[in-house]
Amino acid sequence: MQLARVTIGEKTSVVAKDGGAIRDVTAFFASDDFVQTLASLSVNETLAPNLASYPEVQPDVLTWLTPSARPQRILCLGFNYRAHAAESGRAVEPPQFPTFFVRFPSSLVAHGELIEAQSASDSLDWEGEIAVIIGTAGRDIPRERALDHVAGYTAFGDDSIRHFQDHSSQSTAGKNFDRTGSYGPWVITADEVPRPEALEVKTFVNNQQVQHGRLSDLFFDIPAIIEYVSSWTTLSPGDVIATGTPSGIGYREDPPRSLHPGDVLRIDIVDHMSLTNEVGFHAAPHTKDDNK
Repeated sequence: MQLARVTIGEKTSVVAKDGGAIRDVTAFFASDDFVQTLASLSVNETLAPNLASYPEVQPDVLTWLTPSARPQRILCLGFNYRAHAAESGRAVEPPQFPTFFVRFPSSLVAHGELIEAQSASDSLDWEGEIAVIIGTAGRDIPRERALDHVAGYTAFGDDSIRHFQDHSSQSTAGKNFDRTGSYGPWVITADEVPRPEALEVKTFVNNQQVQHGRLSDLFFDIPAIIEYVSSWTTLSPGDVIATGTPSGIGYREDPPRSLHPGDVLRIDIVDHMSLTNEVGFHAAPHTKDDNK
């Protein structure tokens, strides 16, 4: 099943995809932050058989929200695809440990919202990814039980301000400009994905495909990621883990290419969903100098 958080009018709601229809299933969940309760509910056994009884809503009355309302952690892997590691000048042999950085919630917007190019640098670059959303809390999770802690999967735009990312060996600044990334719109529930390694991501800029990868191409697969992360922090329902981007980033083109206002970025989890955002612009506020 595919579920999403939206607003309908002024009300935050949960909707489900029912073939070509969208249904308001808010009444099924104890909270609009459905990933917090998803693990305790068997949606395929209790919601799916009765889905047609829930009211249909038209897409034009929806405003999409990010899938996880209050994630305690947004963790992102760097250089987790062999081809992306190669284009970035990294060794293509599997590293001993995964590379992580964090994103703040303020750096991410929902499907259909503007992502923002920045006045501080014209180096906004795309990174299409597949993200895992945690459904069951856990610490020291062994890999053989890791997928039991997954609520589902969603599309993720880990877009970056490259010049700031290159200011040091740490990626925090370049990854956390406000409203530069996105994720959503849907969460594919984990029961619909028995083999997550088969999930496929494609990235398009103005309908031109620029990236393509499969989770089977990762250095560290999802069980390994969850096992490693949970060795040093307790994962909580709603936490988001972006699994890494395949090759094809604009910064490694010759000459380097970046996103500009008016461009449209689309990230597909093939056969499941599209995350689409137009690029807008964030201008630094003008500060008046009263001495002049």
